Amino acid sequence: MKAGKRKVKRESSRVSALLLCLALLTGCSPFSGVTVPTTQTAEDTLPPEEDIRNLISVGFSQLGAESAWRIANTESIRGALTKEDGFYLLSDNARQKKENQIKAIRSYISQRVDYIVFAPVTEEGWETVLQEAQIAGIPVIAIDRSIELSSRHLLTSWIGEDMRQEGEKAGLWLEDYLKECGRQDDPINIVVLQGTQGSSAQLGRTIGFDSIADRHDNWNILEQRDADFTTAKGGEVMETFLKKYHDIDVVVSQNDDMTAGALEAMDRAGITTGEGGVTVLSFDSTRAGLQLLKDGRINVDIECNPLSGPLLADVIHRIENGEEIEERYYMTENVFTADNVDRYIGHRAY
Repeated sequence: MKAGKRKVKRESSRVSALLLCLALLTGCSPFSGVTVPTTQTAEDTLPPEEDIRNLISVGFSQLGAESAWRIANTESIRGALTKEDGFYLLSDNARQKKENQIKAIRSYISQRVDYIVFAPVTEEGWETVLQEAQIAGIPVIAIDRSIELSSRHLLTSWIGEDMRQEGEKAGLWLEDYLKECGRQDDPINIVVLQGTQGSSAQLGRTIGFDSIADRHDNWNILEQRDADFTTAKGGEVMETFLKKYHDIDVVVSQNDDMTAGALEAMDRAGITTGEGGVTVLSFDSTRAGLQLLKDGRINVDIECNPLSGPLLADVIHRIENGEEIEERYYMTENVFTADNVDRYIGHRAY
């Protein structure tokens, strides 16, 4: 799409957005809950047309800054959608609240950006605001987490990770590991620290791991509890597990930040982890997570690749050029163990 066409689209979007606000009586004022430091934020308005005539304006709503993974994801997008690469980026931090994210998206609609990009807090509850974006003629791209929609046409594309496959990879690794240890027939007691409830990461990783666990009658999942993807909550939940259960064989933690908190709780309780101790499975594969793996504190780390910025930029450019795009794009991901961690940890960007 040429710059001139974008100007026409903005003018059309201005009228559509005004009509939409009148019809739906939605609050179209700019969102003010911004915490992530960026050059432009959702509480700013787009500069005059002549200042960004040849730039693609993108409104980006990040769900939060709850983990090292999330921060790396934000930085990847900020690094890819720069003025030098033809973009003008507005961004915000929704602080893990859907209502904040919806306000931010509506702010972007009222500002008539060219594209809206967001990492959804949860899978459900986006129909209305995405219909508003569609009426305004603004393409919407979701990243990282998936969403449930009655019509796929409300979303232009999705870029992210196969969370269910990540959960399956963890289950398959545990299956093989127990065979190597000669414990494939032993009773295996498992506790699971889950991420934010209702998020596609929590749902996908839970469903994926459970699908493998269901194949083993001797795998006993004692409890799965929300630890909100944070270190503090991970430690709190693990302390609860340790008071409640005294024969835990395996800890599955759905991200590295929760894993760090869980390890601190087990350290305080004098419990050994890794080889010869409680088996620990983690997700995300941040540099800190890989260091825990290298140090022998955890047994495996399932990668969730946050560096989606360059792919996002490419997809937007493809749309601008009138090219066909895919409905879904998956990031390339790995499984890290003691056997391969040394080849990757030194090059980790996050």
